[in-house]
Amino acid sequence: MLYQLHEMQRAFLRPLVAFSDAGSQLFSSPYSPLAYMPMSRQLAAGYELMHRIGKEYQKPAWGLPETEIDGKPVRVVEAVAVDKPFCRLVHFQRDARLVAKRKDPRVLLVAPLSGHHATLLRDTVRALLPAHDVYVTDWVDARMVPLSAGPFHLDDYVTYIQEFIRELGPDVHVISVCQPTVPVLAAISLLASANDPMQPRSMVMMGGPIDPRESPTQVNRLATTKSYDWFESQLIHAVPPAYPGAGRKVYPGFLQHAGFMAMNPDRHLKSHYEFYLDLLRGDDSDAEAHRRFYDEYNAVLDMPAEFYLDTIRVVFQESRLPEGTWEIGGQLVRPADIRKTALLTVEGELDDISGQGQTRAAIKLCSGIPAARKTHYTATGAGHYGIFSGRRWRELICPKIAAFIRAS
Repeated sequence: MLYQLHEMQRAFLRPLVAFSDAGSQLFSSPYSPLAYMPMSRQLAAGYELMHRIGKEYQKPAWGLPETEIDGKPVRVVEAVAVDKPFCRLVHFQRDARLVAKRKDPRVLLVAPLSGHHATLLRDTVRALLPAHDVYVTDWVDARMVPLSAGPFHLDDYVTYIQEFIRELGPDVHVISVCQPTVPVLAAISLLASANDPMQPRSMVMMGGPIDPRESPTQVNRLATTKSYDWFESQLIHAVPPAYPGAGRKVYPGFLQHAGFMAMNPDRHLKSHYEFYLDLLRGDDSDAEAHRRFYDEYNAVLDMPAEFYLDTIRVVFQESRLPEGTWEIGGQLVRPADIRKTALLTVEGELDDISGQGQTRAAIKLCSGIPAARKTHYTATGAGHYGIFSGRRWRELICPKIAAFIRAS
């Protein structure tokens, strides 16, 4: 019922959102006489702020039409390499004529299925493109997946990753950011246990809950202080009839977004107030930076209920990966079986999502990897988003990952 009420609210707000957008243009456009009235800038700023708070945010475009290699612009084309019901494997194809002789490493970048779209990793992809052949898991909004596609569990996520690794071949290097560090480690562990020839060359684990018992954060405490039944009864809802996935049980994106905002309400209020002031001052660059950030941050997707509830139980409440009790298809997940794949773990010093030591725990779990082929890096001054986006990512972390991949 909550999902239906949310849809009714959105329908009710649409005329107001359209009106506020028109009002903003009316008092700011240089072609409108009202833009030259007293208080026009204040009115335009107020209308735009109202519009952005109330509008619906769609999945942003990747917006990566080109990259730069050896100082020259190179065209980039998005192509779907594998199309599955719950995920598309997107290949960022660079101009073959210019990169054919380079033999750049092939990278599988596994994006989180945790509320935001894969485009949240746009800056990650942008920094990798000049020297890597990049593939990204682009997860599908569960409300757009028909019931006929069946359920999607955490074990299915692991199977997807294995299929993508096999698709890209044994020379692939796997980078996982945040939530997928756990299923990626499971997928590679199972490949190693079976002595599969498609085991990747290396794996990079970034800011993920490999062992959420280490330095627990607010996210970890929420997952462990509430019962499994509470999550199922309070957060899981059916997709309404307006969508292809009507009837599918999901953790709705709008609830996830409310949780994101509730973690740092003061920060978001301050950001919106500063945006209003930037509009008054005519500071277009800062205002545009605010728009870009919240266009991405406010665009959320629904998660399959089975996957979300499995993650709560398996990853956070029972810590099955570090405890050595996780079974998939009757096979025990044993990271110690990994021997051929090199490992790099990356954490942010100020990460408030995955605390210090949670990702580094993979170093100990992967005891079969020789010490010379596994290492850890803590990014000083970096928060959670800072390890895959922004200046520290571009200038410090990405070069370390690139060097590690080539050494592997």
